[in-house]
Amino acid sequence: MARCGWGASTPDYADYHDTEWGRPLRGDDALYERMTLEAFQSGLSWLTILRKRPAFRAAFDGFRIDTVAGYGEADVARLLADAGIVRNRAKIEAAIANARAAQELPEGLSELLWSFAPPPGRARPGSAADVPALTDASTAMAKTLKKRGFRFVGPTTAYALMQATGMVDDHVAGCHVVTSRTGVMG
Repeated sequence: MARCGWGASTPDYADYHDTEWGRPLRGDDALYERMTLEAFQSGLSWLTILRKRPAFRAAFDGFRIDTVAGYGEADVARLLADAGIVRNRAKIEAAIANARAAQELPEGLSELLWSFAPPPGRARPGSAADVPALTDASTAMAKTLKKRGFRFVGPTTAYALMQATGMVDDHVAGCHVVTSRTGVMG
């Protein structure tokens, strides 16, 4: 089966590539989870985060924005002691701050993030070398998020979020995955 090169490198990646990556995802909590995981991935392998995702979901109460926004110092200490997740104080505190910032969005997180998605119809990249690390849209998304109080979501992380949640289709030409921009509620 033809896949993007990275998607064939491990069974975990193959499953993620074939069933999730690049498929449109909507819903505030679902996108908050992805944003948080992308921030935790910064400086690490995505495979590390993917394998720890069940532990992250348990530790962060299913990434329910309203729940995480209520976390305090005891929760930070609990998360720093959880060997199942990446224990980085700055990233943990950013996850909590981002939940609080998400609560303040009148349009909701999903609506805000998807407002940066380029129009559909762009041709898929010919190869992995043709996939950008960031774009004008991801840079604008990161700037807007920062203005709204979000942390640990720079232009590169924003673009990875856009790729993972189907805002852009960066499956390479010839990849068997078919995507649609209609979106799945998560």
